[in-house]
Amino acid sequence: MKPKSRWDAVLRVARLFAVLWVAKLVLTAGLYGLTRVIDVEKLVIDDSTRQVVRATTGGSFVRLRDGWTHYEMAGPASAPLVVLAAGASVPGYIWQPTFDSLKQAGYRVLRYDYFGRGWSDRPKIPLTQEVYVHQLAGLLDSLGVTTPITLAGLSYGGTVITSFAAMHPARVGALVYVAPAIRRPRQLPWYIEMDLIGDLVYQWQARNWASGQLDDFLNPEKFPGWDDRYRVQMQYKGFRRSRLSFAQANQTTDTQIALSEVGQHARPVLVIWGKQDQAVPFELSVALMAALPRATLVPVDSSGHLPHWEQPAVTHGALFAFLRANLPADMRITKPEPLP
Repeated sequence: MKPKSRWDAVLRVARLFAVLWVAKLVLTAGLYGLTRVIDVEKLVIDDSTRQVVRATTGGSFVRLRDGWTHYEMAGPASAPLVVLAAGASVPGYIWQPTFDSLKQAGYRVLRYDYFGRGWSDRPKIPLTQEVYVHQLAGLLDSLGVTTPITLAGLSYGGTVITSFAAMHPARVGALVYVAPAIRRPRQLPWYIEMDLIGDLVYQWQARNWASGQLDDFLNPEKFPGWDDRYRVQMQYKGFRRSRLSFAQANQTTDTQIALSEVGQHARPVLVIWGKQDQAVPFELSVALMAALPRATLVPVDSSGHLPHWEQPAVTHGALFAFLRANLPADMRITKPEPLP
């Protein structure tokens, strides 16, 4: 009887595993089908898309190691170059008022979309911090930029410019941080680390991504259509996957070592921060200024996470004063700055 009982036990365990395996297949198929039903990504970024973007926005594209990068460059070729690195989610248009002000003042200015955002490609790779540093270096190389630049980073762009300056110190003459989000390691929920379930969760959360961008403002009612502008990039395949990849790949990112290296450099640094910032609270400026002892802090009253939109006169006034004071004498712009 014992051999038979043992055999029965083995069969029961085998049946249990078979049931669990079938259940997993059914659940996976169901989840996959559900993601297809609620998916809003219907369009693709291809050569035709890029052609339309070039014709309608004046933007340009360059093919780098990890795919096509969308960028816009303006101003005299002989003028000092200011490069604008965006935040984690909103593409290069987030710098619009600063881009326009710098251009009108006579500076050379460059903004671009990260991989996975805006009109840039959505490569199927882990979107690590190193990918974005390499993207910026490749973009500058492709444009023939060899002289030191003023590099500005907004929100997550603060992490990008810090890492870039640490890896390429000779390429950066000055740094400008606007409400910087300096990355520290953070543990994601276990289900976000699983691609299929994480994608389903992100599809559900994506319903609020566009409207959630309004939380960056202290007075969102002053910026109608901001959420609709964000929805444009959400229509193109790969956007949600890119956001998931970004979250997964950056959970172990720690920029503190790079920040320490940057803090020891003699280059000038400007920090601009909205005092009512809810996304990256102003109180975090204390730790940042301790790490960057040579930096100048400009607190901006009556502003949330985007002071260059809500208080452009204060923000751009501080930026132009910083550039005048720190650019080499033969590269300073003498024409009056534009009104905000």
